[in-house]
Amino acid sequence: MHDIRYIRENAAAFDAALARRGLDPVSPSILALDADRRAKIAAAETAKAEQNKASKEVGAAKARGDDAEFERLRALVGDKKAEIARLNDEAKADDEALNAMLMEIPNLPFDDVPDGADEDDNVEVKKWGTPATLDFDAKEHFEIAGVIPGMDFATAGKLSGSRFVVLTGAVARIHRALAQFMLNTHVDENGLTEAWTPVLVKEEMMYGTGQLPKFGEDSYKTTNGWWMVPTAEVTLTNFVNGEVIDEATLPRRYAAHTQCFRSEAGSAGRDTSGMLRQHQFEKVEMVSITHPDTSREELDRMTGCAEGILERLGLPYRTVALCTGDMGFGARRTHDIEVWLPGQNKYREISSVSVCGDFQARRMNARFKPTAGGKPEFVHTLNGSGLAVGRCLIAVLENGQQADGSVTLPEVLHAYLGGRTTLTAEGQLV
Repeated sequence: MHDIRYIRENAAAFDAALARRGLDPVSPSILALDADRRAKIAAAETAKAEQNKASKEVGAAKARGDDAEFERLRALVGDKKAEIARLNDEAKADDEALNAMLMEIPNLPFDDVPDGADEDDNVEVKKWGTPATLDFDAKEHFEIAGVIPGMDFATAGKLSGSRFVVLTGAVARIHRALAQFMLNTHVDENGLTEAWTPVLVKEEMMYGTGQLPKFGEDSYKTTNGWWMVPTAEVTLTNFVNGEVIDEATLPRRYAAHTQCFRSEAGSAGRDTSGMLRQHQFEKVEMVSITHPDTSREELDRMTGCAEGILERLGLPYRTVALCTGDMGFGARRTHDIEVWLPGQNKYREISSVSVCGDFQARRMNARFKPTAGGKPEFVHTLNGSGLAVGRCLIAVLENGQQADGSVTLPEVLHAYLGGRTTLTAEGQLV
């Protein structure tokens, strides 16, 4: 959410920043509504002063026996009371309309975000590892012989429909090992605090991180008003919802492994094969709550945390800075990390790390109390995948595949698999 004072004082710059996202100017309509709201508040205050003055004069007119003046003043008090109520109601309606308008406007990109219309204009900032040269035709994850026994789409379809999967046996264990490895690395090496959070949240929590009101169709809502989280970003970021915390406690860094739920609205026909795009999946999410002065630096630190997971797993990747046309609603700058998938012969997104500035904090009213004193200030928030577990499983299986249908597993997972190093062509861990 945006600061209305900033828009009043920097209307041209505000519209210019949104133009980089391909949006038309909105400040004229925002400022017109804001001016009307402020005028009504001022008129209500004037009417209140007139009411107070008339109320004091009523008694004096009564005392001196001036019945005509008494009746005039009493009627004036009544009229002013009604006028104040009307103006306050109209100002409240304007305020609600203004907030609703501001809720629909995306965040402003940082100056260093590359301009562009879509993913074709994203800019590569790093590449790590070299995709292996295979002497056989690479298969996609669901085609690998050793994977087929443990990745069941037919049963999932019977249970739930399309875009679900049942993992069993060795494949399920590798999936679990990846999540454990990610969490342990983030906690033991990257200094994040582990959390376990609900996957059902109140509606206001979805508003706080920007999933609502604009993107409600992308998530699932229960019949009693809870929303199923699309990512643990929602819960972890909302830890500070409505709070005023001490500056000395910043930064606060969290990691959580949760189930995530997305309707995949608008993705019909995309990635329908395999488990690349599912309605239910697991993710290890990272969230940082920081001081405004350090949030841009924190973006690079979090990006490095996600990249480090892939490097430990030996998976080639590239990191791109999203352009203005491809960046998410709440972000000021985003780094996408794309892992190499031999079966598709391309890099595919496995993590997205974003700095949101005070955009989410304003929606949540999340502030910190400066150690040096003064008024509370809004915190800055960041979020990022560290990583999407299912997509990481896909990458491990495809990059480790062998000509005979077996899969050689990354060394860092061996301890999580009881010392086993290979998924055989028959689907067993040995």
